[in-house]
Amino acid sequence: MRLLLIRHGQTPSNLKHLLDTAEPGPGLTPLGLRQADALPDALAGEEIGALYASTLLRTQLTAAPLAARTGLEVRVRDGLRELSAGDLEMRGDAQAVETYMTTVFAWSAGDVELRMPGGENGVEALGRLDAVIAEAAGSGVPTVAMVSHGAAIRMWTAARADNVDVEFAAAHALENTGIVILDGTPADGWRVRTWEGRSLGPGSGLPEASGPTGEPVAGDIDG
Repeated sequence: MRLLLIRHGQTPSNLKHLLDTAEPGPGLTPLGLRQADALPDALAGEEIGALYASTLLRTQLTAAPLAARTGLEVRVRDGLRELSAGDLEMRGDAQAVETYMTTVFAWSAGDVELRMPGGENGVEALGRLDAVIAEAAGSGVPTVAMVSHGAAIRMWTAARADNVDVEFAAAHALENTGIVILDGTPADGWRVRTWEGRSLGPGSGLPEASGPTGEPVAGDIDG
């Protein structure tokens, strides 16, 4: 299966650099809507046979133009939602962001029993993402697009792809409507074919405009 993991368009909380992970979450900024509108043309060469989004509003709004172009129903799944920030929710200070991202990439590195303060642990986070991807793989559709979230995509890819390690995923950005493309199956494993960290549509060109979960992480990220 060819798996397209697409980050949602820009939100107001991204502009404020906040860890905003609760449901239903914010909608998209005017730029975020333009980013979403650009996806059908950017992905015109992909023969997408199934389209998924998380339960957060921003992913469904991002997926809507793709759904309109392809005629596909958006399959909304709770498992694709952003990694819960728990007690760090709606914080944007350096300490909170460091704790959040260090925990996220510790899960990728194998410390799955570690729990986000007041939130989920790696077993729970990986398990829900794995379940949705296994569902898609089991459908037999050759190419599947999933609109999800920055931390979720980066964490899952670093944990599950054979050719991307934690250091790579942490060091490389995934801006709004950036995409990671993988080939594989849950049984045989996954390989990243493309990591496009920049927006597939218009970008803001401003530092931190994609929010903390899409930014490169420096320093020790193994927990």
